[in-house]
Amino acid sequence: MSTESYHRLAEHLNRLPGGFPPSSTGAEIRLLQTLFTPEEADLATHLTLDRETAATIADRAGLPLSEAEQRLNGMVDKGLIFAVQPEDAPSRYQAAPFVIGIYEFQVNSLSAEFLKAVNDYWRTQQQEPSAPTIPQMRTIPVHESIELRLEALPYEHVYELVKAHDRYAVAPCICRKSAKIAGGGCEAPEETCLMFDEWADFYVNGGRGRAIDRTEVMEILAKADDANLVLQPTNSKDAAAICCCCGCCCGILGGLKQHPRPSEAVASAFIAQLDANLCLGCWTCLDRCQMQALAKDDTHVMLDADRCIGCGLCVSTCPSGALTLTRKPESDRTLPPDTFTDTWRIIADAQAGMQGKT
Repeated sequence: MSTESYHRLAEHLNRLPGGFPPSSTGAEIRLLQTLFTPEEADLATHLTLDRETAATIADRAGLPLSEAEQRLNGMVDKGLIFAVQPEDAPSRYQAAPFVIGIYEFQVNSLSAEFLKAVNDYWRTQQQEPSAPTIPQMRTIPVHESIELRLEALPYEHVYELVKAHDRYAVAPCICRKSAKIAGGGCEAPEETCLMFDEWADFYVNGGRGRAIDRTEVMEILAKADDANLVLQPTNSKDAAAICCCCGCCCGILGGLKQHPRPSEAVASAFIAQLDANLCLGCWTCLDRCQMQALAKDDTHVMLDADRCIGCGLCVSTCPSGALTLTRKPESDRTLPPDTFTDTWRIIADAQAGMQGKT
């Protein structure tokens, strides 16, 4: 079987946010073969970050409209591209990066074969020079850790962020689900990935999640706090989703933990501060912290601020108020883009500039 269409698709995905760098073993092609037919792979290269009608994409790909529309809808069903379906208007289709996108959209299609293909690829992908840009996700504090004295903008405050939307869905966490299939995982709740508006529609219509109301969103956020989960919305003022992440299974938190100074790598407006004189030595915060930013001293905890990502988990359960959040001095210079598609464009443009230099 010719793999030409898969090589073109791999190059196309490598130009999208997050990239899709080649593997030293060809594992990226084998991974794409588990997901796309050759015809789907060819059509996927004609999608962009613009949301376009089937007619526009069919014209670009040189396909009859009926054939392109059937194939596009099949790819939506398989979680290979993103789509919005406005009322009384044609569906519009958008290219999805591999991460965050295609991989996460496979949450209901996980198998040992697929996970092996993914892990083979991630293990052997060749690291390419990264462009200075912004991450796809950011970290915001749990609600209870923000004191009245600490000004938080609406897109930094989880409850205000939720109230900005009117359609909600919840889906299983693909990180924890994948870890359990592989024989690992943790005891944190699995159904915790929250989607809003168009992303909620996409997940519900594709059977990847279920529609919920705002009350259940708040209940899930409360359970996430109880389970020591970090809140990570898309890095946009108008959040498309919020992931509730554990430090043991989450790929993003896992990458941050490997960084020598996670506080510098994370997109977060806040950081913890410690008044050691107020610490009671209850050690509750040690289990709460997902970044190992806190350690025991003889009578009180010690805070390594370089490892703090400003999630507020240590703050919300500190009985004495020894741990609080403060705004990073540089936070005004790291404002998130308006929408998640804007975030994708900024990352893709930065990657294109870097790839043009190599």
